[in-house]
Amino acid sequence: MSMRLFWHRRDLRTRDNVGLAAAAANDTVVPVFVADGDLFDAIGNRQQAFFLRGAQRLRERYRELGSDLIVRTGDPETVLPALAAEFDADGVTWNEHYRAARRNRTRRVRDSLDTDTDEYTDHVLVDPGRLDPSYPNHSQFHDDWQVAPKHGPAPEPDPADLADVTDDESIPTIQPDIELPAAGYDAASERFDAFLQEGIYSYNDTRDDLPAAAERPTQAVSRMSPYLAAGMIGIREVWRDATEIYDAVTGTDRRNVSKYRYELSWREQNYHLLYHNPDLPVENYKSMPNEIAWRDDPDDFAAWQAGATGYPLVDAGMRQLNEEGYLHNRPRQVVASFLSKHLLLDWRKGARYFTKQLIDHDPASNHGNWQWIASTGTDSVDVRIFDPVSQMSKYDDGATFVKSYVPELRDVPAGKIVDWPTLSSNERDELAPEYPDPIVGRNEGYERAQRVFEQALGKR
Repeated sequence: MSMRLFWHRRDLRTRDNVGLAAAAANDTVVPVFVADGDLFDAIGNRQQAFFLRGAQRLRERYRELGSDLIVRTGDPETVLPALAAEFDADGVTWNEHYRAARRNRTRRVRDSLDTDTDEYTDHVLVDPGRLDPSYPNHSQFHDDWQVAPKHGPAPEPDPADLADVTDDESIPTIQPDIELPAAGYDAASERFDAFLQEGIYSYNDTRDDLPAAAERPTQAVSRMSPYLAAGMIGIREVWRDATEIYDAVTGTDRRNVSKYRYELSWREQNYHLLYHNPDLPVENYKSMPNEIAWRDDPDDFAAWQAGATGYPLVDAGMRQLNEEGYLHNRPRQVVASFLSKHLLLDWRKGARYFTKQLIDHDPASNHGNWQWIASTGTDSVDVRIFDPVSQMSKYDDGATFVKSYVPELRDVPAGKIVDWPTLSSNERDELAPEYPDPIVGRNEGYERAQRVFEQALGKR
């Protein structure tokens, strides 16, 4: 049987790995992981550490299967041809990437190899190239995406299909500044199983319930995003398990499970956007007649980063991000809107900070969602502004979530916390002298954003 290298990238698993299964179907596979500089330039220290721990779990799994993960440090276009020659490999297989720099790297690797190469769609359920290049809104994307064929999970290779190799080169390690969740497929599977036991049956009803998120963080939402972003679990496995439950339930349970499946389609659309718009991380998706008059205010940006804006829900969200490397979706939207609308600071600054801090940073979802919130993306509403006061009143009126992350407010009545930006300065000083006053007026920020975006859209 011929030998073939399989190059692991953002697919740190042996189960439900499309390219790996295809390589093992006809050849003996030598698993390879290349620690290259481009990988680390694109993500923050926290995600780097999480990713490398996942690579270590992957190596352990290969050793359980009687093989090993061959680890090399350097440029893949140099490392992979050398390994192909060393193992007399007839080909190299990998799974497709969508970030522009990674696509360019893939082309250089292909050009550097004298052997056969194969690339597979693995990170999404539906190959973005199978759908129309653009859609006016998510609803129309979902209509086409929903009827597109979706394959089941790919099988794990049989040990007999893996090369009998050993490797002593260590996987690099990085010490993060926060405590990370357990890495690897087993940890991902365990977390998802726990969500499927309870959380998915109330997902639609509790996904925006911030008190539930504070008290039951792995039940109100799945928190699978770090594992999907690093490829520690396959999206087909997630889709299959959620769909099996969806097909087996009715009524309220079915509605809740349906919402979870629907949310996965947003991830798919963001990859569709990145595939067809490689500049998505750096250029506005939406064309406007005039430039957006972004402000340049380092002090406001620093206050936003630190969770010291004087808007309790914004600050709680940013502190969760800084302390955990994760941010619940509802405050994730609110903090992004506050930066790009109330502070009128360029969304790209916020996206870069998220990239640095998040352990679930995903190049498609991070930039696609930032653009949607900033009204430069695919949102069908011209100018959407999240009011941080009404958002807290609706989703955290008892201040449970806010008090979990903003200790200066723990002795303040919940109603006063909700209304904090509208209280008088004297009342705020009496209630919580250590917590800052708002850095922008609630109405001032809203009206300024409305005016600037209408000017950019040519409506003024």
